[in-house]
Amino acid sequence: MDKVLAIVAEYNPFHNGHLYQLKQAKKMSGCNFSIAIMSGNFCQRGIPSILNKWDKTKMALLGGIDLVIELPLIYSISSAENFADGAIKIINSMNCEFISFGTETADLDTLNSIAEILYNEPSSYKSFLNNELKKGISFPKARENSLKYLLGNNTSKVISSPNNILAIEYLKALKKYNSKTIPVPILRLKSKHNDINITSNISSSTAIRNAILKNNYEDLSSVIPKQCSSFLLEKIKNNEVITSLSTYEKQIIYKLRNMNIAEISNLPDVSEGLEYSIKTASNSCNTVSSLINKLKSKRYTQTRIQRILLYALLNISKHDMEISKNFTPYLRVLGCNENGKLLLSKISKSNSNLNIITSTKRFIDNCSNILNNKFLNLDINSTNIYSLGYNFDIKGQLDFVTKIVTL
Repeated sequence: MDKVLAIVAEYNPFHNGHLYQLKQAKKMSGCNFSIAIMSGNFCQRGIPSILNKWDKTKMALLGGIDLVIELPLIYSISSAENFADGAIKIINSMNCEFISFGTETADLDTLNSIAEILYNEPSSYKSFLNNELKKGISFPKARENSLKYLLGNNTSKVISSPNNILAIEYLKALKKYNSKTIPVPILRLKSKHNDINITSNISSSTAIRNAILKNNYEDLSSVIPKQCSSFLLEKIKNNEVITSLSTYEKQIIYKLRNMNIAEISNLPDVSEGLEYSIKTASNSCNTVSSLINKLKSKRYTQTRIQRILLYALLNISKHDMEISKNFTPYLRVLGCNENGKLLLSKISKSNSNLNIITSTKRFIDNCSNILNNKFLNLDINSTNIYSLGYNFDIKGQLDFVTKIVTL
């Protein structure tokens, strides 16, 4: 009997920690197929991916993933809640038996208890949360305080970890959709999510990106699987990497300076007069770093500000974000190995109603669903903008001409 394991990932870039998770999840689930639901050219922290989505796909396949499906942009740069929600909708549509995610706690019961409160939102939780928000603190911190109030002080350590936050959102989404998919949490080893230095053979993606930004390449082969590290080093040699959001700072600041207050107010995550601060800052700052430093506060974290800047750059509105919550995403195939091809065939045959994209042009030409086209066009536009970050000439409309990555 076929068993399918899904992993939601950014693979920014794929490293030994991801390889460990994949091997452990395969062992624990007994699966014979693996799928990565992977963010594309821009990521959830409001930053560009260090490699484009097809290069990330190649590394994922080299690392042992069978099939790579793109998490649409509207979800990949959303808050943790919508990021997880979009991914779980894709996983449910494919009837995956298992979902694996990294955590920084082995206590699945606590994660489930938190997910239950966030899903049901009892009145005691909502009341405490609203009181915390009135104090002017950020939403993540207000939520952490509310959960600590209901579940005890140990909750604080759990909810403050980025991996645990996403794990909770996956569990919440599974409850929301009454999913039969079984969670397979894998305890994170050695490095923390935001560690900035490579200190062992398993390091965070942040540390690896930081090393690349500083041109420290000698440690990459120790933290990235051999077949993947040689591919990454070749991309670095050819200047085919994007190291920071600052790569797009002129486009971002130009866009903000040409937006009026109402348009800025219509960006997701903008509220309580932040639009005025953004407009003022964009007229006085010439760099993304100075723009972020002027805007971040206890209420608005740096990650949230970075996402807002991407919303402006990529033409994403509050309305887009709202309708994405009631939209079942298409399955955009980025790559597969032979096992993945077999799985894709099985998925297609088992559910003829799925919107599986193997050719962007063919899908757009034949698709009458307005939302499918709308969100796919956001993906296409994001690739066009992403490719502007290269310091060499490259064709536009890569989504129409780039073939599915195969091994």
